[in-house]
Amino acid sequence: MHQEFSRRAARRRIAMLLATTAAASLLAAGAHAEEADTAAEAGSDQLSTIVVTAQRRQESSQDVPISIASVSGEALKQSGYTDVTDLQYVVPGVQYDPTQGAAFQIRGVGSTSFDFSNAKSVNVIVDGVVMDGQRANGLIGLNDIDRIDVLKGPQGTLFGKNSTSGVISVSTHRPELGQFTGRASASYGEHDERILNATINVPLTSIAALRVSGFDQAQDGFGRNVTLDRKVGSTHDYGGRARLLIEPSDRFNMVLSADYGHHWDSSVRTPVSGQPANVTAMLNALGVYPGQNSADTADGTFGEIHTREWGASLDMTAKVGDHELKSITAYRRTGYWNSTPANLLPLDQYAYIPVNVGDLKTDKFSEEVHLASPTGGFVEYVVGAFYNQLHARQTQVQWATLGAPLYDANGKGKAFLYALTGASDEPDANASLFTANNETAAMFGQLKFNISPRLSVTFGGRQTWDWNDQRLDFIYVDPRKYLDYTPLFFGTSASPIYSYGKVNGSNFSYRIAPEWHFADNAMVYASYSTGYKPGGVAFVGNKYDPYRKETVKAWEAGVKTEWFDHRLRLNLDVFRSDFTDFQTTILTEIPDGAGGTLQATAIGNAGGLRSQGVEGTIAVIPVHGLTLGGSFGYTDAWFTDYVYNATTDYTGSRLTNSPDWMASVSADYAHEFAGGLGARAHVEYNYRSEAWTVVGQPDYSHVPAYGLTNARLTFTLPNRNIEFGVYARNLFDVHFSTGYQVYGALGLLHYTSPAARRTAGGFVNVNF
Repeated sequence: MHQEFSRRAARRRIAMLLATTAAASLLAAGAHAEEADTAAEAGSDQLSTIVVTAQRRQESSQDVPISIASVSGEALKQSGYTDVTDLQYVVPGVQYDPTQGAAFQIRGVGSTSFDFSNAKSVNVIVDGVVMDGQRANGLIGLNDIDRIDVLKGPQGTLFGKNSTSGVISVSTHRPELGQFTGRASASYGEHDERILNATINVPLTSIAALRVSGFDQAQDGFGRNVTLDRKVGSTHDYGGRARLLIEPSDRFNMVLSADYGHHWDSSVRTPVSGQPANVTAMLNALGVYPGQNSADTADGTFGEIHTREWGASLDMTAKVGDHELKSITAYRRTGYWNSTPANLLPLDQYAYIPVNVGDLKTDKFSEEVHLASPTGGFVEYVVGAFYNQLHARQTQVQWATLGAPLYDANGKGKAFLYALTGASDEPDANASLFTANNETAAMFGQLKFNISPRLSVTFGGRQTWDWNDQRLDFIYVDPRKYLDYTPLFFGTSASPIYSYGKVNGSNFSYRIAPEWHFADNAMVYASYSTGYKPGGVAFVGNKYDPYRKETVKAWEAGVKTEWFDHRLRLNLDVFRSDFTDFQTTILTEIPDGAGGTLQATAIGNAGGLRSQGVEGTIAVIPVHGLTLGGSFGYTDAWFTDYVYNATTDYTGSRLTNSPDWMASVSADYAHEFAGGLGARAHVEYNYRSEAWTVVGQPDYSHVPAYGLTNARLTFTLPNRNIEFGVYARNLFDVHFSTGYQVYGALGLLHYTSPAARRTAGGFVNVNF
């Protein structure tokens, strides 16, 4: 134990030395000045250039040999969506699973486990900082967003955190020197939807500027808890971000950022079918009728989730000769508290798991340094190093009656409860305490050889080291924290033989990508890349159950073109990814303490998985003022080898939450009337084919195909400082479920989303 602590301390010292050395180099390089070139803005009748930093340089997305889907902050405003998870309705090929891991998927593949030592397949990166905290995506609210880039396929040779399926890179607006600007917006819509946000940019001196933004958004729920007379599915988010830019010369700048976000929702499981006859009768008597279109419940305990995220980062960039050196240092914390009871009825009539509470806290430190050569020479390169340390600590409380009422007719509480999170051989414990440490270090780089003005070949490599460990302890939690009396507790399974485990690993992954520009605005490219996720430690039903590392081999080929003086853009790509030992959800059974079992989800390895398909985008300006766009993705994602036990074989079944087809079309029309009054109309349609939300594709988890239509009409006054208009999300009120779960004797339950109903309203924006 002492040696392990010493090794960790040594790695921390190395990380701090790396950060200090980078800072010293950046500050020393900041003593020189050089004029930077600026690109001209595209004409009003030309498609705007999408500038991305996918290769750690600012360049047009049309020149990057990988599949990238970019959504501007303005496009997000026009769509009307307010959360980063809503990207699944905007970008084909992106999904978000709220039930098994609460994480993104790209091309059908993503993390599908709540295990604490499991790395994410798709990482969200905000302003260069990896948001890898469990149960969180690192971004609450979409205020003051400059651009969101979705990079598909393995990403590791140019990014700090290895990602086997893709990266969602979010860029917020940087402060601007010498400009005092501001923007405020307010909207109100159906279901008491209210959204307020504001941003101000303040020049402090000739070399410093501060940008501050804040938001508050909420919406009433789509269902009701008839027992407690409260809405089910309500949401409330608020938070803010501050960024300070200091730029003493053209050769050095630094941005200090800090942010805070709070999320609350009451989106909980509600009944669909399969409940015991007596439960169904009691629900009906209270006015609750389970079904696919119902989000009502009569649970005697209110379900809710709170998430708090905050952090700070320091981004320093300097010119070292004709090279660019960048350092990004970050610290973040997350608090996640959920109370998701499973009873369906008043507690004096029927209860199942009346207390189901998780309290998670994470903190992380990361440091990334990379050096980029100038562009235009025979050889261009980027080299970098990365260190990340993430700690997680969660207390989990699950107390059950398994069908008996919690209170009798006289209001007396049940004398004993089953402690699903306790241990039968530790009678004084009724809760589980998980502690996990995920640590990674890496060196990465990329070389690009410009063989001719039209032909280039890129080689990238990454060496990664990982140290993961997790511990399970059993503790006593005062019952009066959740109940009004003190019962006895019976643990449902014995404590594990091994209560602590660790998995260390390393990997070298690489990428090869030739590209050929066969015309001035047209290129073809191909790539072969590999990726890796470390193995980890899991505890399922008090059983110690480690899992193996995951690797992937990915092929991609595509064409990117622009025609007719940048009025038409056509992109197309085909892809295939083969995963070995894919880390996925396994359905397993754990003792319920009453002689039966409960179905639980655990993480394990599927021997093989394949994701393959084709994607395309089009954008065109046919006439002045009108822009048409469209994109599609076909993904065939299925398990090539997934045998769980002698009686369960998922080989050949599709990945969860992965539709075959996703597509979107949009139209924007802008016109200025006499007198300076302007108008802009936006309409979009986003389609998803059928999918299944439970591994093995059981019929009960089927989500039929659906499409969502959004519209927005904006008017601008002559001075252009005031905008106002109307909006509608899900214009035709299409209903769908986002996840299903068979929960023991409670039968089939489902989750729904605020996006699964129409919301219309009006807004006003003020610019100054």
